[in-house]
Parts: sequence; C-alpha cells; structure tokens
Amino acid sequence: MGAVAPDEIELDPEGTPDPWALSDFLRSLTGLSEATRRAYRTDLRLLVEWCARGSIDDPDLVTDRVLRRFVAYLAARGYASKTVARRISSVRRYFAWRLRSGRGGLDPALGLSAPGGESRLPRVLRPDELDHLLGVDTDGTAADDTAAGHTAADVTAARDTVVVELLYGSGLRVAELCGVRTPDLDLEGGWVRVMGKGSRERRVPLSPPSVAGLRRWLESDRRDFVDRVTGGVDADPTFLFLNRRGRVMTPRDVRRVVDRRAAEPTHPHALRHTFATHLLDGGADLRSVQELLGHADLGTTQLYTHVSRERLRAVYEQTHPRA
Repeated sequence: MGAVAPDEIELDPEGTPDPWALSDFLRSLTGLSEATRRAYRTDLRLLVEWCARGSIDDPDLVTDRVLRRFVAYLAARGYASKTVARRISSVRRYFAWRLRSGRGGLDPALGLSAPGGESRLPRVLRPDELDHLLGVDTDGTAADDTAAGHTAADVTAARDTVVVELLYGSGLRVAELCGVRTPDLDLEGGWVRVMGKGSRERRVPLSPPSVAGLRRWLESDRRDFVDRVTGGVDADPTFLFLNRRGRVMTPRDVRRVVDRRAAEPTHPHALRHTFATHLLDGGADLRSVQELLGHADLGTTQLYTHVSRERLRAVYEQTHPRA
C-alpha cells in the first residue's frame, strides 16, 4: 500500500477518515465542554494524519509499537510535556471507546504512557504585574475610577477591566467567563453562577471591585456593545461580554485583552493561578479553594500548595538573616 497524503484521504462529516469513525467517538463524549471536545478532535486528527503518512489508513492496523512511535514523534517535535500527555490521554480514550463499542478486538493504547519530564509550576503574577493589568495607579487608585469617558476606547477599557477583575478576583477559567450571561449575576449578594468543566455548575463570590465594575458595565457601557449585535448563532445579547462586533466574547478575545493590558507576556490562566495561590497564602483551606476553582479532584488543587511553598521559601530566603 502506498503512502497517502492527509489531503487525499476521503473525509467524513467531521473532516476525518471514515474508518476511524471519529464523528461517532466525538458524539460519545457527553458532559464535556465544547473546548474539551475540540481538543479531542485536534489530538486525534493529528494521530490520523501521522498514521496516513506511514500508510496506516485504518485504526485496526495501529499497534502498540505504532503508538510508541507516535509518542516519540510528539516528543521530537518539541511539544510541551503537558501537551504530549493530553494527546496521549485522547488516544487512550479513543481506543478504549473502540473496544467498548465492538469496533476493535484489542486496545493498542492499553499500556501507553507519556515520557517523563519536569512539571512546570504555574506562574504567579507579581504585585506590579497585577496592578498594571487591573489599571491600578501608583497611588493605589483604579485608573477607571477617575476617567468616565464614553468613547469607543473608553467603553472597551471598561469592559476589559471587568474581564481582568473576574479572572483574578473570582478565579474563573476563560471559557467560564465567556459563558456568563446577565441572569447568572447576583450583584446584591456578590455572586456569579458559572458552568465549569464536565457541565458542573457552581457559584463563585465576586470581589467588590468586580461588583462595582459590573454595575457600571451593565448600566451604561454595555449598551454600546449590545446595539452592535449581529446575526449568527453566537449573537446573543444575554451574554455578559460581547466583542466590538456584537458577538459573544471568545477565549481568543480574552487573550487579546490580557495582551493589551499586560506589561509583559502573560497567559490569562496565570490570573487564575494567582487567585488560588493568594488564597492559600492568606490561610484558605484546600477544600475551600477546590470548591472555588471548581476542581473535581482535590489532587488538582494540591498543585497550588507546592506553589505556595515555593513562594514561602523565596520570602524566607530573602528576609531571614539565617537563610
């Protein structure tokens, strides 16, 4: 059998070779967010295209040796260890599904594991970085408190300030923030309802600056964005945050917000890391932080205890005369 280029493969409605039945697999992933489903689709299409270059056009031809070579390929391409681990997890889940659904007699991914490597601790933002993102002046006042303009730039800045406040003040995931609708807010009580991973709903407290910013956003500035709502499935004015085209704000839009406001390159998720670490540094118990972050597994939250220990070690070494 000759090599088949990925663009010559007959595709099913999901854009993947029919023998792999990825459309059926993706439909089986109930209870997952759309972002997670997209990640599975991306990871598995990468495997399909890599196999096609090696003349493997059917998953029944995939062996454990083939998958080990695929893992080696991922490592050689320089992907981060976390990305490699996620892609291997997608492959394992796919082949386990094939076995359960009677589409394969063996599971070649049964013993597949990611190569070892150092895990990177989340980056915690410095106070000056946070001030810059939040628009806090050197005297500690919020820049937006002293300027109440209504130009397009002013309105966008007001929205961006609330976005950053929610990412840090409430520790929301970017996808959760983009999914918030106006009925999800309880400004009197200081809460917001969000839909987390696995369609798990939770209520998260709002910081006083977030409440103040949201009141202003809802009462005046947001109207300018709602007036721009255009046609399309995502043009829903009940969503809290819209972009300048009147469409629902996307994770890419949020990344642009952080890029515009950050003094140095910063990923939006660093604000969530900082939220959790600051809670633990302030004495919050692990179970409470788990609930606030929406982690299903306490082990995920425990990562932040390592971050806090690193921060305490740094403070000790910088300030104690015997350090």
